[in-house]
Amino acid sequence: MKTLIFTSQTPLYLSNLPPWKPKSPATLNPTTLQKLNHSTITTRPHAKGFTGNAPVTTKETIKESKKNNNNNDEEELPEVVVYRIIGRILAFVGLPMALGLALLKVFGSMKEQNLWDVPRWMPFMTTLITFGASTMGIAYGSLSSSWDPEKKGSILGFEQAQKNWVEVWKEDDESQ
Repeated sequence: MKTLIFTSQTPLYLSNLPPWKPKSPATLNPTTLQKLNHSTITTRPHAKGFTGNAPVTTKETIKESKKNNNNNDEEELPEVVVYRIIGRILAFVGLPMALGLALLKVFGSMKEQNLWDVPRWMPFMTTLITFGASTMGIAYGSLSSSWDPEKKGSILGFEQAQKNWVEVWKEDDESQ
């Protein structure tokens, strides 16, 4: 009974053939093809920035954008501070990751040489802890470095992290 109901409906007409090899040829009905083409032309949404026309950049627009960038409250970090942050991030990410990989290698060699039958949870937990600490090293590396070009800061940077943490949230509260 269902097959008789579905045979009365018109089949779906495709304006373009699919990229794969179709099992049956696509039938084209001129009236539905006109309806499909007409609906795609009239109901196109236009989002800002996606109109397809690239803006022409002139010297005046570049000068205006530089003026607008200088009016912002955001200041660029000095190059010394950027390199200090990058160095700290590499240290606080690299050391825990290297420790985690070294521990996995040690556990694997201990198990292969039958020195100690390492429980399965031990490599899992060391990987979780060391790689998690490595992930947190990105944030801590940027917060623990001194943002003042003249001050170098301490090795672990606890004082700077506390100072910079308050400053980051203060800027966030001011923007809202």
